Amino acid sequence: MIHLITGGSASGKSVYGEQMAEEAKGRYRYYLATMRPWGEEGKARVARHRQQRLGKGFHTIEVYRNLETVVLPKRPVKEKEAVSEAGLWKNTVILLECMSNLVANELFEEGGTDEEILGRIQRGIWHLQDCAAIVIIITNEVFSDGCFYEAETMRYIRLLGQINRELAAMADQVTEVVYGIALSIKTGNHGVR
Repeated sequence: MIHLITGGSASGKSVYGEQMAEEAKGRYRYYLATMRPWGEEGKARVARHRQQRLGKGFHTIEVYRNLETVVLPKRPVKEKEAVSEAGLWKNTVILLECMSNLVANELFEEGGTDEEILGRIQRGIWHLQDCAAIVIIITNEVFSDGCFYEAETMRYIRLLGQINRELAAMADQVTEVVYGIALSIKTGNHGVR
C-alpha cells in the first residue's frame, strides 16, 4: 500500500505523515530521511524533524539517493519468537521524507538523463514496496508560484512533477495537506504497479 502525501512548504504534511505511520500500528517503523542538512537552516530543519518524531518508534535511515539499495536493519525479534518474512513485511511501515529532496539529490548528485533518474526512483519505490506493507511518501507541491527559473531548476520541477504524477497513479491513497488540514484526493485500492 502506498500513501502519497503532498502539500506546500510548512503545510503540516510531515506531521500528518508521521501520524499516519503511527496509526498504521506496524511493529517496525522506518523513517527514510532524504534531506542533506546543508547550512544552518538545513541543520535546524533536520533537528526539528528529529525532535518531532522522538519517542514515536521510528528507526531513522539517511538515504540521499538510490532507494533501491536501501537495506532495512534486522528487526528486533525476541529470541523465542519465530516470525516469517511475510510476517515481518506485514508489520513494517516506511515513511519516506521527502520525494522533492530525493529528486534533487538524484538530479544534481547522481545525474543522468530524465529517464535514468525517473527509472532509479521508480525502482526504488518498488523496492520499498517489497520491504514493507505500508509505504508513506511525503512530497512537495512546488508548481504554483508562477515564477520563471533557470533551465536546471525547471528540469528539476518537471522531474518532480512527473514522479509525483506517477506516484499518485501507483498510490492507493493520496492526501494533500493545506494549512494543517488533510484533504483526501484519492482513496481505495486503485494503485498500479
